[in-house]
Amino acid sequence: MLKHLIDRPITVTMITLVIVVLGIVSIRLLPVSLVPDVDIPYITVQATSSELSAREMDESVLKPLRQQLIQINGLEDIVSEAKDGSGTIRLTFNHGSDIDYLFIEVNEKIDRSMSSLGDIARPKVLKASATDIPAFFVNITSSVAEPVEPQAQGPPQNRSLSPSKRTEPEAQSDLFPVTESFSQMSRFARDVISKRIEQLSEVAMVDVSGLVSDEILIIPDESKLLQAGMTMNEFESCVKSSNIRLGSLTIRDGEYRYNVKFDSRASSSEDIANLWFKKEGRLLQIKDVAKVVVHPAKRTGLVRSNGEDAVCLAVIKQSEAKMSDLKSAMNGLMDSFRNDYPQLSFEITRDQTQLLEYTINNLLQNIVVALLLASVIIFLFMRDFRSPVLVILTMPVALIFSMLCFYAIGLTLNIISLSGLLLGVGMMTDNTVILVDNITGRWQREGNLRSAVLEGTKEVRGAMLSSVLTTCAVFIPLIFMSGIAGAMFYDQAMSVTIVLLTSYIVTILVIPVYYYWWFKGSDGFRPSPLLEKINFDEPIRRWDDKLMEWFIRHRPVAWGLLAVSTVGLVFCFLEMPKSRLPEMTQTDAIMKIDWNEHISIERNTERIRDLEKKLTGSVEQMTALVGSQQFILSHSGDQGISEASIYVNCKDAGTLKKVLGELKDEMENEYPEAVYSFEASGNIFDMVFARNEAPLVARLRPVRNREVEVEPLRNMLSEVRETLPGVTVADPPVKTDALFVADPDLLALYDVGYSELVSILRNSLNENRLFNIVQGTSTVPVVTGSNAAGLSEILHGTFIEKKGLDGETSRIPVSNLMRQTFAEDLKTLVAGPEDNYYPLALDVPSKDVKHVMAAVSDVVRKNGDFEVGYSGSWFSNSKMIDEMIIIMLVAIILLYLILASQFESLVQPLIILSEIVVDVSVALLVLWIFGVSINLMSMIGLIVITGIVINDSILKIDTINQMRKAGESLERAVIDASSLRVKAIIMTSLTTILAVCPFLSRGSMGADLQYPMSLVIIAGMLVGTLVSLFVVPALYYSIYNGRKKK
Repeated sequence: MLKHLIDRPITVTMITLVIVVLGIVSIRLLPVSLVPDVDIPYITVQATSSELSAREMDESVLKPLRQQLIQINGLEDIVSEAKDGSGTIRLTFNHGSDIDYLFIEVNEKIDRSMSSLGDIARPKVLKASATDIPAFFVNITSSVAEPVEPQAQGPPQNRSLSPSKRTEPEAQSDLFPVTESFSQMSRFARDVISKRIEQLSEVAMVDVSGLVSDEILIIPDESKLLQAGMTMNEFESCVKSSNIRLGSLTIRDGEYRYNVKFDSRASSSEDIANLWFKKEGRLLQIKDVAKVVVHPAKRTGLVRSNGEDAVCLAVIKQSEAKMSDLKSAMNGLMDSFRNDYPQLSFEITRDQTQLLEYTINNLLQNIVVALLLASVIIFLFMRDFRSPVLVILTMPVALIFSMLCFYAIGLTLNIISLSGLLLGVGMMTDNTVILVDNITGRWQREGNLRSAVLEGTKEVRGAMLSSVLTTCAVFIPLIFMSGIAGAMFYDQAMSVTIVLLTSYIVTILVIPVYYYWWFKGSDGFRPSPLLEKINFDEPIRRWDDKLMEWFIRHRPVAWGLLAVSTVGLVFCFLEMPKSRLPEMTQTDAIMKIDWNEHISIERNTERIRDLEKKLTGSVEQMTALVGSQQFILSHSGDQGISEASIYVNCKDAGTLKKVLGELKDEMENEYPEAVYSFEASGNIFDMVFARNEAPLVARLRPVRNREVEVEPLRNMLSEVRETLPGVTVADPPVKTDALFVADPDLLALYDVGYSELVSILRNSLNENRLFNIVQGTSTVPVVTGSNAAGLSEILHGTFIEKKGLDGETSRIPVSNLMRQTFAEDLKTLVAGPEDNYYPLALDVPSKDVKHVMAAVSDVVRKNGDFEVGYSGSWFSNSKMIDEMIIIMLVAIILLYLILASQFESLVQPLIILSEIVVDVSVALLVLWIFGVSINLMSMIGLIVITGIVINDSILKIDTINQMRKAGESLERAVIDASSLRVKAIIMTSLTTILAVCPFLSRGSMGADLQYPMSLVIIAGMLVGTLVSLFVVPALYYSIYNGRKKK
């Protein structure tokens, strides 16, 4: 084929331009996202009921749901967590399960269980996806501070149901905890801002938290009700009558029939206040006996941004949209918002697009660096200005050709596929360098340019194809990793394969044509006059011959090196620390806080405000999520009212470390009872690969009782603490509940029903909801209650009125009808397939895990009250490492099969593959010296060098075989082949190493992810080049020389 193309440069150019044009069009059409759009096999079920305690939630809601959901096929694990007022069930399924079908099945199971769950709202079911991580958050704050202006109907009155000793301003601050301007901003953010953002075609949804909703509070005046002769039950019935909607009647009028509807609904607070009723001959309105107030409903959580109350919007991208388009559209929309609404402040935080931008910038930087360094190396070694241009031409053409292939097979541009392109960039110039060097060398020896181009290409195309296939072969097994990691690395394997194959096609079909066309008018190859004096050929060949002869004479050194490397490989792998992901430099973090006390949302906010004051001036941005959040998706986890999280963003990692230290000191000094932890801010790699579990989690299950009790658990943990003095064993988080138990004898004596007592208490606590009013897109609840007061005031100042036999009305304090006790219980109840258990998190080094497991098991066996099982990140990390080892073995087997078919030999592939042992052992040793663990990225680097370091050995062995077929002796063939290929081997190794060098920088998450892989590749290539030049030929000579003697 090349014989026909070599005389048709215009045809080749036109075909190349067609591919380039189509590739450029494909680039514009390719979706750009953070990660491939893969289903994450997690489904979360969230149940809420403010009336249920943690134990009641677990027993009456989560347990029936677990019993139903555990029957679903493909379920790998199920874990539930119950807290006061809320519960969560996390379902983990086998990878490859149809998550859409499972989502439907989970909902069906919940629907079947609703009849046994009691009077609670239907649990929410959330399906996890890689695109659920918000592209960024938008914090909206108000720059206008206005005084509270309550909207109320009716004259100001004193406390009705329970007298308050507090002043009116204090009572008003309870009813109006936020300013009117913030309430307006909250409604505006919900109804306008979020809707305008969702109108962007690149946005899938906007998740909102920090909103304030309105509530209509009816505060009866007790004295006015007494004067009117009306009881609370009668008053509530009167109010409820304002929201009656009757059905329709059908009336016939001659030939026509009409539907007549009756609608008597209150649509505002004014309607309720103006409602008429008749009592004992008097016609009154609700506002005559009560005050109707529109005020912000009781908050269970809020958002603060840089010390101010805020509304937080989580922007989630459409899976098909380009991240750059989303960011551009959002930036334009934010500018428009700032101009249109100057009284509001808009701030974008936790920008996930930065990682993608870093990867794209690295790709461009790596291409430029690779081109420059490859050009410099070829300038110096080939002493010509035209040869480097051919190498430079290969890279952009092959990359654009790759984009066309991406579009054809449906791949997207994301972090995973771009990392494959980054790896391919360093290797795609190798074939061009080898081809140009071989054609030039043959032209210099024979003097015929056409023959040199045709024969030189034919001579190395087989070895180059074998090198490409071996490199691709080590990546393809990555897609067989279990879990979603395998699905995601499909993109990387395919991108590397496509880049290498396209560069190979360009190298053997385009470069020879242009080489012949460019040099056709020359009599022979002549170095450039400027570079003619620079000659590395003779010194390199001279040293290569000396070293090659030394290794042939000292062949046992090569065998000894192989043996030592084998032992070193096993030792390094067993002793080195292992983790799932490398340590990453963070400039932001999240502090999770559980105050471990029953505090109100107001007290929680005060503590967070104190922490914010400590951080002012040290951080670039901070966002506090206080209490329960309103996000539909679990962006903030399952926080309770007495919990909070603080996101801090600093200018550099050093400042972040200092800030986290200050937070730690403040918590230990001021809040020693609190439980806190620091976490990464959350990104796609954490969601997919990282585990938030401790390295080892001991699941302590009670033997005698189904439920985990506090005292036996404390005794158990105390014994574990004594057995493991060097391991931190935290106390179980507990809560102390005040229990008010109604006295049935007194209730019967005073003729007070249980429902009546509950209704009076609900009124006093502003929790007695009568009905809802629909206003536009929102629902406003109507409740009866009173001005807020303390618990003691409510119990002693709230009365139930009862008429005796003599007709006299007596007032019974509710405190006389109940007795108070205290009970201690766990804050969070955890359960799994094995029923309830306590998860004891143990932060121990990976090498001590087995020892700690044995010690804990021994303590549990002696205690007798519990049995134990184990989980944790150590198990998942070990599984991942074992899978990567199997993948490497599969890759080596594939390499052997490919090489055996190429060389028609069963021995020569073993000689070539022996190099891997030396290279991998040295690479692991370098990782250990630099303090890097064995992790996912370093293992990928080891797999990469498994495929690319043997390329030089393939070229070397192939040349030796050709020379032996030409009649040269074994020793002469080994030495001459080394001398002939040494320059090409050094050039290809240097171009690959120097192209990867930019990844050795650290300081950002993207750089830290690439660092272990780059370190492994560089170390492996440096050693691999020396092994390919001297050790592999020595082993070849040793084996075949022995056969010759026999």
